Amino acid sequence: MATKAASLADDLVQRFEQQIERGDMPPGSRFPTEKAITESFGVSRTVVREAYSRLAARGLLISRRGSGAYVAEGAQYRAFQVTADEVSEIDDVLRLLEMRMGFEMEMAALAAERRTDADLAEIRKALATMDSSTDVDGSVAADAAFHAAIARATGNDYFLRFTQFLGVRLVPSRKLYLQGSDPKKHQRYARTINRDHEAIYAAIETGDANAARRAARQHMVKSVKRYEKLKAAGKAV
Repeated sequence: MATKAASLADDLVQRFEQQIERGDMPPGSRFPTEKAITESFGVSRTVVREAYSRLAARGLLISRRGSGAYVAEGAQYRAFQVTADEVSEIDDVLRLLEMRMGFEMEMAALAAERRTDADLAEIRKALATMDSSTDVDGSVAADAAFHAAIARATGNDYFLRFTQFLGVRLVPSRKLYLQGSDPKKHQRYARTINRDHEAIYAAIETGDANAARRAARQHMVKSVKRYEKLKAAGKAV
């Protein structure tokens, strides 16, 4: 559970990020001093230092010895990021899935239009691996490999990079809905999920972009329902 100090630091980080993104704090502008923030927001210096440390880690803040903290050059154009602590609740996962739905649909459609025989072989390999998996880690790896293979089939490296980015952040939640100590029970559940994968593959194999979109959407809709069920059961990531 997050501490009160960590939560207060989160609030400060979000406040400054929004000001930077809006342009209210342009590159080169100075951050308020620790003393000014403690007085304005009623937080401790420890909270301020934690917030500034996170902002620096995200490439938004640079410190100048004896001068203070400043907004980094190019801060408004930093790389998109979703940190582990931002995906700590089922609701966070559901928001990621909501964003990911359209992405997965168009990725599958492009893969159907552009896939090569080698791409199809990689997708089939991931399908087979997940179908035979009897443990959570193996299924999670196969699931990630399946989506990565589709991303490669688009011929667009940005799809692959973003798929891998999302995949790493969804590992804990994937383990949550794939969990189970009974190998046979786990395998049955993994195969249920894999049937959605097989429908996507079939559309990609035949080159049917519209069918690939529909199959990808159906897969994502089912994923959302699985997480909503976990949320209703009180599960945590």
